[in-house]
Amino acid sequence: MKTLSLPPSPNAVLSFDFDGTLHDPASAPPVPSGFFETIRRLREDHHALWGINTGRSMAHMVEGFLESRFPFLPDWVVAREREIYLPNAMGRWIPHAPWNQRCEQEIHGLFKRVRKLLARIRHEIEEHTGAQWMEMEGEPAGLISRTEEEMEWIVERIAPMISDEPHLAWQRNSIYLRFGHRDFQKGSSLSEIARLHQLPPARCFAMGDSHNDMEMLDPAHAGMTACPANAVGEIREKVTAHGGLITRGVHGAGVIEALEHYFPQV
Repeated sequence: MKTLSLPPSPNAVLSFDFDGTLHDPASAPPVPSGFFETIRRLREDHHALWGINTGRSMAHMVEGFLESRFPFLPDWVVAREREIYLPNAMGRWIPHAPWNQRCEQEIHGLFKRVRKLLARIRHEIEEHTGAQWMEMEGEPAGLISRTEEEMEWIVERIAPMISDEPHLAWQRNSIYLRFGHRDFQKGSSLSEIARLHQLPPARCFAMGDSHNDMEMLDPAHAGMTACPANAVGEIREKVTAHGGLITRGVHGAGVIEALEHYFPQV
């Protein structure tokens, strides 16, 4: 599986969250075939590049490509909301080393500096909730709550605890939360992709449905924004506040609707 032929002069960057936005496991297929037809048209008519901007790891994202039977690969992937990967001529995913190495160094230094703060946060969560604290390779600190209501309580509880640490942030999707560095998230990663192709935020389109898409949907990173009808309330408010589109359709159908809105057929 390979990418489409690159346009000679890219004129737009399209960024899609995967789970809950483009991908719906309850649908067959999980990603509608019409999406890929639309991407082919946008490649031809608008010289658009496209990519997946996800909380999944790169390995888990590859599983998603196979499960959803992608007929061709995206031009880039942002994995774990911060790591950039680019496909080579053989369709293998290669880390964008300058960005990924800087990201890893900054996160390592941050977590070393705030280890006592994270220990206090962990104690607070385990003392008052049934959420599970997670530490693993590449994921220094995160948690899984039992319910979304419990996650709401956790977020409200920890926000004042980290207020004095300007670089510590988190990314949340439903009952999952991952601590990280404020400067490395879906939005800044999208801007790095745009920088590689010398394109401004005005030529970037972004679409997502959950809390970890918040930065990606900011005008600083994308001049064209949308969310599907199934997006959480905070995302719908964010998109509306900046003149973006809330689609009538959900998941992949909403993605196609948004692309046709911003990139009408010529």
